[in-house]
Amino acid sequence: MALFNKILIANRGEVALRILRACQELEIKTVAVHSTADAGAMHVRLADESVCIGPPSSKDSYLKMSAIISAADITGAEAIHPGVGFLSENATFASMIEEHAMTFIGPSPEHINIMGDKISAKKTMIELGVPVVPGSEGAIDTDAQALALSKEIGFPILIKATSGGGGKGMKVANNIDELENALRLARSEAKANFGNDQVYMERYLKKPRHIEVQILADTHGNVVHLGERDCSLQRRHQKIWEEAPSPALTPELRANLGNIVTKAMNKIGYRGLGTLEFLFENGEFFFIEMNTRLQVEHPITEMITGIDLVKEQIKVAAGLPLSFTQDDIQFKGHSIECRINAEDSKTFMPSPGKITGYHTPGGLGVRVDSHLYLGYTVPPHYDSLVSKLIAYGDTREECMLRLKRALREYIIEGISTTLPLHSELVSNPDIKQGDYDIHWLEKHLGK
Repeated sequence: MALFNKILIANRGEVALRILRACQELEIKTVAVHSTADAGAMHVRLADESVCIGPPSSKDSYLKMSAIISAADITGAEAIHPGVGFLSENATFASMIEEHAMTFIGPSPEHINIMGDKISAKKTMIELGVPVVPGSEGAIDTDAQALALSKEIGFPILIKATSGGGGKGMKVANNIDELENALRLARSEAKANFGNDQVYMERYLKKPRHIEVQILADTHGNVVHLGERDCSLQRRHQKIWEEAPSPALTPELRANLGNIVTKAMNKIGYRGLGTLEFLFENGEFFFIEMNTRLQVEHPITEMITGIDLVKEQIKVAAGLPLSFTQDDIQFKGHSIECRINAEDSKTFMPSPGKITGYHTPGGLGVRVDSHLYLGYTVPPHYDSLVSKLIAYGDTREECMLRLKRALREYIIEGISTTLPLHSELVSNPDIKQGDYDIHWLEKHLGK
């Protein structure tokens, strides 16, 4: 079975450039779509063709399904890669692509729908034998219902929006007195951000780690896992630093979790890349959600396995079987990714602007995934992620030393970035020892 001749990349920034590179190595022609604000973006400059799909606003460009599909039609693209964010987990978009006789490089619309709603995802995982955080079986309709359930779940309780993510629509109630107000605020945030005010409740774990498992499945019944990533260093539920493997897991825990996850994905006939996210506390894993797309932090998995996830994602979408089995996957060394955002490292205020100085670190075991270049202007309209600095070493200690060196070398001038924060983290005693949980960073920052 042949691969695609031409792929349209329905995204922007570093992930669009990452996908373009994979396509080029597979000798697949590329189409870049862009807003007027991204006309000078690196992936637009390097693509075989480019199409402007609208003004700077995301809703009028990168979220405009009709414009993207029209661009694919007029350029003769056979497949559309949605990247990360925007329409990457939109079942309607995936269905529209299939209706236009093109391939959506991702899972089926059915699986996107199931996993896109946290309640249906949780119910599905329970049916598949995957452990979940104790909580409500469905959406909470009334305060009286919440009050009754709180006695079963026990405080503290986390209230979460059934749709969306990124920390929006999430509130903690430490006792009965806080419950009503937390419900009201969570519903209000959920409605404002996702157009759906439904929320559910689950036990709030006090010192968990955030562990996610990368899986890859083809259309021939093969499912493998590529180990875990530890994403516990977060601010306002946004990941800042990720590493693989997790400093907290033993090989036995890793193998057991991977086995549970691959069996579950095989049962539902999942295809493509997917990431199942868990909270891990006192030796127990609790499923929280699944992302049915490529993850921002995928490079660290690539570094410890030697497998190009984007290439494999494209091959699977083309109908090819996996070229390796679970036994073929060898985990070697340690890798850490620092998310570099165009933000002030103290206030976290966005810092768009023109890049007046730029130098990337190099050397063995250092990788930079970024769309920045000298003279590029970071627009104010989108996510603030501008670069990912990835370090690799045979051991975690070597990886940390290499990362520390690379952070010293990395120069981005003209805008404020979170580079100083990462330079601080890499020298922190707790981080050096791998002793942290999902609340560590906010306590450290005092925010």
